[in-house]
Amino acid sequence: MDVASKVKLNNGVEIPQLGLGVFRSPEGPETVNAVRWAIEAGYIHIDTAKIYGNEKSVGEGIRAGGLAREKLFLTTKLWNADMRANRQLAAFDESLKLLGVDYVDLYLIHWPVENYLDSWRTLEKIYASGKAKAVGVSNFQIRHLEKVLAETGVVPAVNQIELHPYLTQEPLRRFCAEKGIAVQAWSPIGGQGNDLLKNPLLADLGAKHGKTPAQIVIRWHLQRGVIAIPKSVKKERILENRLVFDFALSADEIAAVNGLNLNRRNGADPDNFNF
Repeated sequence: MDVASKVKLNNGVEIPQLGLGVFRSPEGPETVNAVRWAIEAGYIHIDTAKIYGNEKSVGEGIRAGGLAREKLFLTTKLWNADMRANRQLAAFDESLKLLGVDYVDLYLIHWPVENYLDSWRTLEKIYASGKAKAVGVSNFQIRHLEKVLAETGVVPAVNQIELHPYLTQEPLRRFCAEKGIAVQAWSPIGGQGNDLLKNPLLADLGAKHGKTPAQIVIRWHLQRGVIAIPKSVKKERILENRLVFDFALSADEIAAVNGLNLNRRNGADPDNFNF
C-alpha cells in the first residue's frame, strides 16, 4: 500500500485512498503551491468544491505539478445555492472552466438541500455524458440516502462525511457498506479548532510507532477502508501526511482509537444546517 493505493467504487472507477483536501485554502499562490507540492510528493487525488472559491488555483496547481490529467483523480462539488436556483448544469460547467479540465473524476452534491433529488437526477445526466467519471453525495445521512435509492434506484459512488475518531459515524458507515457506497472522510484529523490531535492515546500510539498523532489517525482511516483527504497548505505537513504506509496499527490499536468516539461534530450538522 502506498500513496497511490486505491479503493474501487461501485461503478468500477478506482479512487486513491489518500488525497489532498483544499477546504479553506484561499484562491491564489498558497493553494497553487499546495496542489503542486502534493503532486510532486506523489499525491494523485485532489478534492475541492465550488464553494471553496479556489477551483482556478487548484487547476493551476495541477498544471504546475506536471502530472498527466488521466493519472490524476479530481473531485469537486455542487453548491447549495446553485441547487436551490436550479442551475446545476451551469454550475458544473463553471467548475470545469475554472479548473481548466474537460471532466472530473468525481462530482458530489455538497449538502442535502431541499431539492437534492432533482440535483441527483442532474448528476446522473452529467455522469451519462462522461464529464464526471463517478457521482456521489456529501453530508448525506441514512434517511437522505434511503430516499435517493428508493426514488431513483441509482446508488451514489461516494458519501463524503465528517469522520474522525471523535465522530466515527458507525451506523452511517455500516449502511454505506451494505449499499456499496464508499465512505470518504472530510476533516479526517479533526478539523480546525478540534483538540483531537492532543489526545493522549494518539500521542502514545505515535510514540510507539514513531509517528505523529495525525499520522496515526490517517492510518486508522486507511485500515478501516475509508478514503481520507487531510487538508494543508504547508509543504512539510503535506509531505508528512503521506508517510503512513510504512507501519500498521494492530486490531487492538484500531479498537482503542474507535473507542475515542464522542459523536461530536466539529462541522455543521446535515440534519440542521442553514446555508
